[in-house]
Amino acid sequence: MAADFWAGYISGAIGIIIGNPLDVVKVRLQAGDSHSNAPSTQLTRFERANSLIRGAAAPILGYGALNAILFVAYNRTLTALDGPVTDPTNPVGVSPYSIWLAGAAGGLASWTVSSPTEFIKCRAQLDRRPEVSSWAVAKDIIRTRGWRGLYFGGAITSARDSIGYGFYFWSYELCKRYMTSNDESSHQAALKVLLCGGIAGVVTWASVFPLDMIKTRLQAQTIADHSPRATEAQSLLRPQGQTLNSFQIAKETYRAEGIKAFYRGLGVCSVRAFIVNAVQWAAYEWLMKSFTKSLGSEVKTQEPMTAA
Repeated sequence: MAADFWAGYISGAIGIIIGNPLDVVKVRLQAGDSHSNAPSTQLTRFERANSLIRGAAAPILGYGALNAILFVAYNRTLTALDGPVTDPTNPVGVSPYSIWLAGAAGGLASWTVSSPTEFIKCRAQLDRRPEVSSWAVAKDIIRTRGWRGLYFGGAITSARDSIGYGFYFWSYELCKRYMTSNDESSHQAALKVLLCGGIAGVVTWASVFPLDMIKTRLQAQTIADHSPRATEAQSLLRPQGQTLNSFQIAKETYRAEGIKAFYRGLGVCSVRAFIVNAVQWAAYEWLMKSFTKSLGSEVKTQEPMTAA
């Protein structure tokens, strides 16, 4: 299988392992009311220490696959738009516009994995019952909503992913180009990848955070019937048991809590995004170079010897 598939898969899994604890805080801040806007408030509600890894199983498996599809689709779309790229980790000469489009295409392609993974993760992180796991949540969704229920909130998830990943690749490549120098050492190159990866993560989440907040509250509605300690947002967004759509959630949230509600948790998310994406991009580029070098060596050893 292609080098970018495995590089994307492994780096994606690494990113989830590192970033899941802060992601739990981010999701609970998004789903909470205007009085629960401090990470310390959310942390005191964790039933056990394992709450910090709540919902990690689905993302570790799913996000690895998502990241693999994302990078494969991105690289193939970039090739279709601008011709063959000699080094996928350094697309010199490719326009920023093409990079954004390729990133958006990659985000759409990864939707088949990201939508159910996000729904399961969100439900697992918001459910206060200590016995709830990703697997239990997945089985409950399938039992109550069928297999199609795994894609609840899929439309806003696909919009978030398409826009977000467009800015993800665009900001990363633009940052690398601005920081490139002719005489940089290997140490400087590694630091550049870490810094640019971190910046790309922050830019991405800043560009789509309101959409992510709406997605979280949309999916949080489905937990109300299964947990006596549902999140505070339930009472706000589900009057008389009504299930609201994305537009209604945005309207009701703005009416009740103002514009700040759409960015609640962005600080925690930005810290997480910088750390996770710095490591993830560094892992991806290192794996790509290692796999490409390994594949190149195999090709050379398999070439038939010619007579002198």
